[in-house]
Amino acid sequence: MINRHFNPFNDVAMEPQKRHTTIKDMQAEERPREKLLAKGAGALTVPELLAVIIGGGNTEQTAVELMQSIMQDCENSLICLSRMTVEDLMQYKGIGEAKALGIVAAAEIGRRRSEEKLSDIAQLDSGQTIHQFMLPRIQDLDHEESWALLLNNSMRLIKCVNMSRGGLTETAVDPRQVMKHALLASATCFALVHNHPSGNIQPSRADNELTARLARVGQTMNIRLIDHVIVTDGDYYSYAENGKIYS
Repeated sequence: MINRHFNPFNDVAMEPQKRHTTIKDMQAEERPREKLLAKGAGALTVPELLAVIIGGGNTEQTAVELMQSIMQDCENSLICLSRMTVEDLMQYKGIGEAKALGIVAAAEIGRRRSEEKLSDIAQLDSGQTIHQFMLPRIQDLDHEESWALLLNNSMRLIKCVNMSRGGLTETAVDPRQVMKHALLASATCFALVHNHPSGNIQPSRADNELTARLARVGQTMNIRLIDHVIVTDGDYYSYAENGKIYS
């Protein structure tokens, strides 16, 4: 028997056509720019702040949703975001060169602000103060760099010099070049700082050998090595604090 009430389309879910949500579709108080104007920058989430910078999203995502996706891929870490290159960011749909440059520039401004804030440290006389001073400069690097902090008698900074850039696991420092910069700056003491992108805070055999050579050369030149500090994202290792500076 034919069921006269049978409709072959009843088994198909008839959903209304989805409409893409844009920033304009959001309530005024939820839009990043309006929220910034009304409540101040402190009221915005990181994705909302970044949405203000990039201005727009893509055909599937608002600017906020796009930046939420990127931040999720970065495990919601600004440090991770700051390590992304323009090319990395441009892999996301809706992020062109101009938007990618805006994000990279914002990350660099944040880094320099942290660096500026710490430039007033009175003395670099401990592993902790050296770590605090250098962290904004090298914490986001995906390769090793070594820096010499040239100091006067009061442990105040005269000059900060990049001594080498290396690969993922090591970098080379020439003690003679360190002494050359120290002599030109009329430094009476110095500290060496380098980062471990791997996050492993323990010094390597090469680190130990370099520290010993720098201490010997510094003693010969009457320019004292006060510390060698290894920096990672969340911690540091100080040769001086661990009693391993021999001069």
